[in-house]
Amino acid sequence: MHKLRCFALAALAAVSFSVHADQASVGRLSQLLDKAQTLTARFSQLTLDGSGTRLQETAGNMSLKRPGLFRWHSDAPQEQLLVSDGKQVWLYDPDLEQVTIRKLDLRLTQTPALLLSGDISKIESSFDVTSKDAGNVVDFVLKPKTKDTLFDSLRLSFRNGVINDMQLIDGAGQRTNILFFNVKLNEPVAASQFTFQVPKGADVIQE
Repeated sequence: MHKLRCFALAALAAVSFSVHADQASVGRLSQLLDKAQTLTARFSQLTLDGSGTRLQETAGNMSLKRPGLFRWHSDAPQEQLLVSDGKQVWLYDPDLEQVTIRKLDLRLTQTPALLLSGDISKIESSFDVTSKDAGNVVDFVLKPKTKDTLFDSLRLSFRNGVINDMQLIDGAGQRTNILFFNVKLNEPVAASQFTFQVPKGADVIQE
């Protein structure tokens, strides 16, 4: 499932800041996520190992529509497509001509990419959340309450109320950083963005 690991380049300049505890942070994060009923953006993604060595760099487009609709398309030469219709998830690798299909269960809803479009009411039950302000930027750090997760820590950063970047850290210390730009909120998004037809000749893995 490592191909679903996604997220976020950006260093937050530390000036004066305040730290908020869990309940207030959950409410604030929920409000910011709920604000984006639809969202489209370009992204750049950088993955580093535990020593800081670059493992992979990609870029692409993403779009989401609440609740549960999501599309994440990485550009060639490392092209991949992740699509969710709210019930299941398709992961398509054109180079391998392979499609992996999974039900959208609880573990997948905790995947950072899908968290952005998922059920906001489940954040508090799934994560310990803290937040920190620095000027017009607010950082949220989410730590899963269960051990069977795809990451140990996830940081979501919002600038002027709009998602700016994310950082995912897994148990091996690998970091995936994603920076979002050209972000557009609450504009019409075609329903076709969230459906997927298996290409002719592609191998299908049903999980």
